[in-house]
Amino acid sequence: MKRSYLLAELAQLLGAELRGNAEQEISALATLQSASATDLSFIANPAYKKYLSSTKAGALLINADLANDYVGNKLVVNNPYVAYARLSAIFEFLRAPYSGIHPTAVLGSDCVLGNNISIGANAVIGDGVTLADGVVIGSGCYIGDDTEVGANTKLAANVSIYHGVSIGADCMLHSGCVIGADGFGFAPDASGWIKIHQLGSVQIGNKVEIGACTCIDRGALDDTYIGDGAIIDNQVQIGHNVRIGKNTAIAAHTAIAGSTTIGANCTIAGAVAIAGHLTLADKVHITGKSMVSASITESGSYSSGTPLAPTKDWRKNAARFRQLDSLATRLIKLERTHGAE
Repeated sequence: MKRSYLLAELAQLLGAELRGNAEQEISALATLQSASATDLSFIANPAYKKYLSSTKAGALLINADLANDYVGNKLVVNNPYVAYARLSAIFEFLRAPYSGIHPTAVLGSDCVLGNNISIGANAVIGDGVTLADGVVIGSGCYIGDDTEVGANTKLAANVSIYHGVSIGADCMLHSGCVIGADGFGFAPDASGWIKIHQLGSVQIGNKVEIGACTCIDRGALDDTYIGDGAIIDNQVQIGHNVRIGKNTAIAAHTAIAGSTTIGANCTIAGAVAIAGHLTLADKVHITGKSMVSASITESGSYSSGTPLAPTKDWRKNAARFRQLDSLATRLIKLERTHGAE
């Protein structure tokens, strides 16, 4: 892969307006503070304007509103952050994955393997697995029987996929994630807990990214479903029969209980807890550490929890919170008394 680009080439790739030296060589992306003369940086937040006069970047990605505040080379775009994201793909210099099937990999019977696939060292592929063209299976991965993996999907090292899972094309699954383990299904009995065998599976759409050590449980009867374009951060728990709509983003440490449906284009911030058997509409945005205990039928931003405060103030407010029920009861009595008068 090419190691450097002329600014004119990058402008053409982005459809950007080039102002400055078209021959400026760019070999990497960097922050405004750390950039050198051959780095391209960007400004997406006006709070970083203070660095425009001191940055040593060879050029900037910048929008028209801020372009006149910077005298150096620049690519003027509508959304510098999106432009940066697009260019990050061509500046990520990774060694090519192992070509073909590593001699230590184990393949089951009746597998269907596409063209140009890569299976790394010590990977285990079960019976009846289908790997489409361009699939990359990292070292130490386990792919259960009868699983299907779509074209150009990549599994980093040590991903575990249980049996009968379906994964779409152009997905990225990071190390340690587990797809298709049993959901948390047990029936109480006088003798203890009776396990409910999970007879469904997991369906993952196209262009889905799943972070490290995230777990997505298989369905009890119907399948757990992750829609196209969903992005899921590290250490997220998604329970059985959950349905996630397309392009929904879920940040780290979120837990979603079983049989909940989350709509399309939602954002779920970090450490959110969502109870089971709920429905969240499209374009719902949940702020960090919220507890969602009821369905949400309209798009918008929702929050719960207690904001950070000095400990002394927090303790006072916590004590008052415990008194809310008695205060509400007293208020109702006062309103009735005054109403009777």
